[in-house]
This record gives sequence, structure tokens and C-alpha cells, in this order.
Amino acid sequence: MSSDRKSLKLVPCPACGGRVFIPADTPPLQTAPCPKCQHAVMMPWLLRQFELRSMIASGGMGTVYRAWDTTLGREVAVKLMKQELAGDEAAVDGFAREARACAGLNHTNIISIYTFDREGPDRYLVMELADQGSLDDRLEKAGRLPELDVLDVGIKVAGALSVAFKHGLLHLDIKPSNILFGADNEPKVVDFGLAKRADAEKEYGTPFFGTPYYISPERIEQKGDTFLADMYSLAGTLYHCVIGHVPFDAPSVDDVVAAHVNTPLTPPKQILPELSQATSDCLVRGMAKNPADRYPSYDEFIMALTAARSQLLIRQFAPQASEGSGTTRWWHR
Repeated sequence: MSSDRKSLKLVPCPACGGRVFIPADTPPLQTAPCPKCQHAVMMPWLLRQFELRSMIASGGMGTVYRAWDTTLGREVAVKLMKQELAGDEAAVDGFAREARACAGLNHTNIISIYTFDREGPDRYLVMELADQGSLDDRLEKAGRLPELDVLDVGIKVAGALSVAFKHGLLHLDIKPSNILFGADNEPKVVDFGLAKRADAEKEYGTPFFGTPYYISPERIEQKGDTFLADMYSLAGTLYHCVIGHVPFDAPSVDDVVAAHVNTPLTPPKQILPELSQATSDCLVRGMAKNPADRYPSYDEFIMALTAARSQLLIRQFAPQASEGSGTTRWWHR
């Protein structure tokens, strides 16, 4: 019995929460099935003071793990860069750019960066844990989201982008998968890997990067990046959330990109009649083809989103107020 015990290691299962034994010779970061629920259980790995315990998500640049900070005694997220990219100077620079960009920002709705370091060949980023899924995950599960929830996310993310812009930073890759949620259900803007200084000189003839379903026309035409490009991408993200499909869809990426430049936007209220006119108008203006036709500041965009939210709340609660003793009593509570 003792020899069997020596060949096993007790680790927590991220799915069922139980502490289970897995083979002790399982390599670090590799998984074995949980004996109780069959969910993949990962062999922990200590990276400096951070014990990586389970995988949260994986992307092109690296993998994000739920980890335990053994020094400060708290849960964190560790983004571990893929080792095959360690020799790619551009990839390393992008990974470092994400750390530097977020490090100077302090906002409830921007993911907090704790440290950026390397251990041997491994480069890693330690940040606030936001493990309640992304806006993209919620869309996949629900198809489309309630108008009030979409407006709440829009107001908060616009506030985060406003703070970033006040620090001279453009995100340039706003999309549903780059908005995560923490335990408090607050949206968190993540992935500043494409971020650039707002005062950077225009670069002509260079490739543009971004997600084609949400990219602004001026970025496609390489007319220069401003905060209005992020506003367009956020409005496009909110459009997707409230309608249930992207603003422009087409058989190929080239066709999608061309649609952002040439195809008139269908107002969301034409697709979803029950949507409030104020929300529809707000998203249409935020996605105007000409940047000059969008809101001239984040403050005005946020005010428009907030006004739409207030009108929606009044519309939702007014029928309740008119029941019984009438609306007058409701207004004077």
C-alpha cells in the first residue's frame, strides 16, 4: 500500500473540487483524468513562487493558467509564453508590450498586471485572475445577450478605454474574446498585445493587425489609428452581443474587411424590433464609416450609452409602476 502511495500525487480537480490522486510521474503541466469526474487534472508546476494548477485558456502567444502565489497567498493568472516563440524577437516584443501597456493603467475594468519575468527559457506574465469566462463564451452559450447587460458592459469597457487613451494608449483589438469576467462579474479588458501609443507616427504600407469582424474602416485603409478605431470595435462588439451575429458577415475574410469599408451598416433595430431606438442609434453612430461622424469623445459615447440604459430601465419599470395606484406614486417613492 505504501509503495502505491509513493507513485501517486494528491492534486485538486478544477471541475469537481475534490482532491484526487494522479500518477506521480505525470510531467508538469500535463494532465490525467480525474478519478471522480473524468475532468482533466493537471500536474502542478512551481514557477518561481507561482504554483500553476490548472489551465484557463490557450492562444497564439501562450497559455493562461490558474495559479497560487505562495508568497502572498492569493490566486492569480499566469500567462506562459509558448517556448517555440522564445526566439522570435517580434513575438517577445509583443508579449512584453502587453505587460508594459497594462502596468501603467489602474482601472476596475482593465486587467491588473502584477509582474512580468522570465525563469530560464520561460517568459511569463502574472496578472489578476478573471476566470469566469469571456464575453465570447457568453455569446456562444446564449446566442445573444440582454440589452441591459450589453449596455452595462459597453459603459464599463468604454470607461476603461477612456482611461487607456488618457494615458496615451490605444488597444486596437477590442472584441468579445478580449473582455473577460472575474468573480465579481466585472468585465475586464485584456490582451494589449497590439496596443500602441496614441501619438505614434502614422505608418503607411505596413500590415495591419486586428480581428476582421470588428476592425474599423480607417485601420483597413491605413489612414491612421486614433481612439475612434477602438470606439468602432467596441460598438461592433456590442452590436454582436445584442443582435447575436457580427455586424458584417461574408464567406471570406477579404469580403468581411471590404464590408467594413463599403457596405452600409444595418441598424440593429431593423433586425431586432424590440431593441430600443436609443441603443440602436448609439451603436450605429459608434460604427459610422467616417471617424468624424462617431462620438467626438469617450465621455459623449458613455453618456449616450448611459442615456439608452436609463430609457430602457424606465421602459421596463413603467408598466409595473402603473399597476395599482398609478405612476405618480412610483415616481415619488
